[in-house]
Amino acid sequence: MGKRVVFLNQLSSGLLLVTGPFKVNGVPSVVSISLMSLERLQRSGVNVEKINDKYFAKEAKKKKTKTEGEFFEAEKEENNFLPQDKKDDQKAVDAQLIKAIEAVPDLKAYLGARFTLRSGMKPHELVF
Repeated sequence: MGKRVVFLNQLSSGLLLVTGPFKVNGVPSVVSISLMSLERLQRSGVNVEKINDKYFAKEAKKKKTKTEGEFFEAEKEENNFLPQDKKDDQKAVDAQLIKAIEAVPDLKAYLGARFTLRSGMKPHELVF
């Protein structure tokens, strides 16, 4: 099952910068399995200048030697959470996009709908 997203930008590493937006369908995407659509959205008011490859880079942490007790406590506490500033950035981009999506009739339903590819279907020949 596929989901439709809004393409924002292509980063220098080749990654696609897309958003659902999250209120409609927050999804990850892979460049090699992305299909283009003829549907266009006016996104001139969306500011994504500060989002680049460095924004998604993982922060390097210094390794500390731990005792056995500290190791098991840290394992419980360690959580792969998203920093608040990244959550705020996502909300800001989504808020700008929601305005543009609501301006186009039926676009919210179109983005929220799933699609499937069955055997024998040729994705490069499909027109969405």
